[in-house]
Amino acid sequence: MTKLEINQTAPAFQLPDSHQQIVTLDDFKGHWLVLFFYPKDNTPGCTAEACNFRDAYQEILALNTKIIGINTDSSDSHQRFISRQQLPFPLLSDTSGKVSQQYGCLFKLGPIRFCKRQTFIINPEGKIARIYRKVSPGQHAMQVIDDLKHLQQTENI
Repeated sequence: MTKLEINQTAPAFQLPDSHQQIVTLDDFKGHWLVLFFYPKDNTPGCTAEACNFRDAYQEILALNTKIIGINTDSSDSHQRFISRQQLPFPLLSDTSGKVSQQYGCLFKLGPIRFCKRQTFIINPEGKIARIYRKVSPGQHAMQVIDDLKHLQQTENI
């Protein structure tokens, strides 16, 4: 797998959400999309990151942007995490790790598999507009919002 780059078409996916409903990349055509990969539900860093996105959710929506999280946990685990943290956005279950691997986010050590904490901004045409390979959970939502505003202004020039 080659490393993803800016302006490349985002890899397609079909994954179940916490209600076992299939969500695809095509569902977000015409919108900006924040696609964040994270290691594990209900862990300190992942909870901080998800809750920061939760707290910034209305501002993200106001930018014609949707947000989804992906990791290798089960849909049931996602349901508990969403409920416990009152998350307003879907979390998708990539138990096989296939989608995480396509995005270069899968970490494997023997039988242990989990997602690296990385985020992608995908534009309304399905192209990667921004890649974050190093993410600080506490400040990441504001960084994403600032970059969305800049990307959308640049696109409208």
